[in-house]
Amino acid sequence: MSFREETFLQFKKSELIPVLSYLDEIGEDDVRDLFYEILNGGIHGFCYSMYEEGQQPGLVISKPQIQKRVDILSKHSSWVRSFSCTEGNELVPEVAKENGMQTLVGAWLSDDPEKNEEEIEGLIELGKKGMVDIAAVGNEVLYREELNVEQLAEYIQRVKEALPEIPVGYVDAYYEFTDHPTITELCDVILCNCYPFWEGTSFQDSLQHMRQMYYQAKAAGNGKRVIITETGWPSHGESLGGAHPSRDYAIKYFINSMLWAKDEDVEIFYFSSFDESWKKSAEGEVGAFWGIWDASNKLKY
Repeated sequence: MSFREETFLQFKKSELIPVLSYLDEIGEDDVRDLFYEILNGGIHGFCYSMYEEGQQPGLVISKPQIQKRVDILSKHSSWVRSFSCTEGNELVPEVAKENGMQTLVGAWLSDDPEKNEEEIEGLIELGKKGMVDIAAVGNEVLYREELNVEQLAEYIQRVKEALPEIPVGYVDAYYEFTDHPTITELCDVILCNCYPFWEGTSFQDSLQHMRQMYYQAKAAGNGKRVIITETGWPSHGESLGGAHPSRDYAIKYFINSMLWAKDEDVEIFYFSSFDESWKKSAEGEVGAFWGIWDASNKLKY
């Protein structure tokens, strides 16, 4: 029996909370070995990190650069999630398919109608080419208050009509699906982001909080397929309430969330794959350190 299997059995007996203390009781080398075993054994999916050091949105990214990171991710996951259909992002699902991966492809929506049109047309084109396994129309655009429910619903309906054979959903914080039943009803699949860190939850309570987030979205979906499209823990940066970034918490959050996902058969896209320094401008120092790999494509742990 592998270390991962032994720990999974411990996890199943734990009723969630004691597994946290279990990881505290084993040595640092054992925690690292368990992390490697889970990663190398393969997880459901990763969120694709587009930009290398010194790059930021607005720059068109080349296929060779995208290929380099997809090559890494394809060894550790069966799915990849992309966030946009422009500026080179449209190449991510193409490269992923070439590497035998499945794709959750997003159209990035904002308060810019012209840009939204490019994104929606790009998503539909990729879908018709067979590059899309799940289509995500927008990411947290209600949370950012850049579109209203009626505007978003029109975009979702348009993609559903154009791609009737592909499941279509919308990505937002888990509670938005409770708050906006019109959008929830329109979605074929519920795509929820679950971040205990951003709600100031301590690491010790993070797993139980993430589980509660997921089941709130599941209740809102009323039997629909629910996927956690983002969850993670930063390794460095500013604290938020009781949530403190650290390498130790980041590696243990990854272990906890992946074991829980296996236990309850939950699909998770881990956020994120690679560190991206451009996020500092919007999220502070902590925004740059959510990756499993660093900005130079080296495994952090």
